[in-house]
Amino acid sequence: MNCTSCKAGVLTAGFIDGQFKAHTCTKCGGIWILVEDFVAWKDKNPDFHFPTDTQWSEDEAADSTKALLCPMTGVIMRKCKVTAKTSHRIDYSHAVGGIWLDKGEWQLLKAEGVAGVLNNVVTQQWQNNLRSQSASHNFAEIYEAKFGGETYAKIKEIRAWLDSQPNKADLRAYLFAENPYSATL
Repeated sequence: MNCTSCKAGVLTAGFIDGQFKAHTCTKCGGIWILVEDFVAWKDKNPDFHFPTDTQWSEDEAADSTKALLCPMTGVIMRKCKVTAKTSHRIDYSHAVGGIWLDKGEWQLLKAEGVAGVLNNVVTQQWQNNLRSQSASHNFAEIYEAKFGGETYAKIKEIRAWLDSQPNKADLRAYLFAENPYSATL
């Protein structure tokens, strides 16, 4: 197979970290993994955990931003976010269940603690969860910028306390009433 990313290298068979089958590009160092190979290896090694203390930085990994074609079928692969913390995306071929990792992204997966659940990263559930986390993080940044750090921390504390009260609806009504001691609207 030819490399889907650099188009100059050839994908040669081997193993990732000596654990499961993969193909590595002879030119750019990208890695092609079939999910079925990963899952078969994982089923045989359920107690194996990849180290998460891997050193990794943004500068060490390539991240193809252009659409890549599946090296087996030629179909456009889908970009999948890895974690909410990183902007890196891996490429997934739904047609064959293959994952393309740019050079250095395997180290990223280990550093982020998701190498052992690589097959989950490409699921819709994983991607939806990341979108939700990202939205929550964005709202938190907006509120902190709007209220200031100290005020935002205090209002979060008040909100948590209020949410823990059995009569929270009545407490909210009291707080938001123009005059809670008046019988008139």
